[in-house]
Amino acid sequence: MVSGPQDRTEADVLVPGRGGAAPAGTVAPAPGRPAPGGPTGPDDRPLAVEVAGLVKRYPKAPTDSLAGVSFQVRGGEVFGFLGPNGAGKTTTIGILTTRIRPTGGRATVAGVDVVADPVGARRVLGVVPQQNNLDRSLSVRQNLLFHASYHGVPRGRRKQLADDLLGQFGLDARPGGRPDDFSGGQIQRMMIARALMHSPAVLFLDEPSTGLDPAARLFLWAKVAELKAGGTTVVITTHDMDEAATLSDRVAIIDHGTLLALDTPTALVRGMTGERTLDCTIEPGDGTDQADQASLDAAVGAVHGVSSTERLEDPGGTSWRLRIYVEGEAASFVAPVAQAISDSGARLTDARLGEPNLEDVFIHLTGRALR
Repeated sequence: MVSGPQDRTEADVLVPGRGGAAPAGTVAPAPGRPAPGGPTGPDDRPLAVEVAGLVKRYPKAPTDSLAGVSFQVRGGEVFGFLGPNGAGKTTTIGILTTRIRPTGGRATVAGVDVVADPVGARRVLGVVPQQNNLDRSLSVRQNLLFHASYHGVPRGRRKQLADDLLGQFGLDARPGGRPDDFSGGQIQRMMIARALMHSPAVLFLDEPSTGLDPAARLFLWAKVAELKAGGTTVVITTHDMDEAATLSDRVAIIDHGTLLALDTPTALVRGMTGERTLDCTIEPGDGTDQADQASLDAAVGAVHGVSSTERLEDPGGTSWRLRIYVEGEAASFVAPVAQAISDSGARLTDARLGEPNLEDVFIHLTGRALR
């Protein structure tokens, strides 16, 4: 997770508990879904989240953490929110979940203004943080019941809800166990079940599959699909491009406080031009050296339609590996590339066609530099 500069003032953070507000990251009983009479998106579905011209400026920071971010999330949508470390995504989610006060702009969740009415906003949203914040002194079931009780869910209803959710998330075998006795995947399921005790209109998931094994990750993905089918809007922040592409109806990519792209994963990938790839394994000729490899790189790069080349590591250490970025269908470049390699005194031993994916889009927009 990304945090802003440490010299925040008290006014920057909406302090939990003041004026009867629920603690940040928790919710009160929700009316359920965005009001039918509220604003709608392009397809006439009510807007679950609306962000307009959002700005966040921290004292002494050289640049704005958010520089006029705007987007909308439709009701019942799974929305992926992606960005490198320090891009502004955590600040955006912090504002939407009432933990951080914006410098400018407007943000609503299920039609409730998160700044003008933070208490009301907490009634319609749920948050599942990346880090475990379950009460270790309580059992699994007690964690769910306490969460519901704190927010006024009636006793009879909360008991039934707890039992239902424990069953849905595969936690009903040990409802009396303490969080410390469970695996990371089970802990994640507990936190999601707890967040659903109020039937929130919008559920925010922060890096939901971090540290999960493949089976636990697939279970989580299936539950997100079930939530969507039931009408819950889900906003996911993740660094897992496969997760974002699989789960999200639309994806937003943010960097340096500015929204760079917003569309379906398929449309974003389709918009990548000149980024089809051909991964080649090359057997060098006898007595070749680095100068010969550089000459081969130049010969391949001179093939019409090749936009760039990139050397790859060879685990065996005896061959050369080259990734070739081409404009158009990669298959049509196998023959001319093989000829260029042969003319350079080497031999093409393997060629694999590559298509761009969401990770390629992300790298293309945000760069390869570590943050």
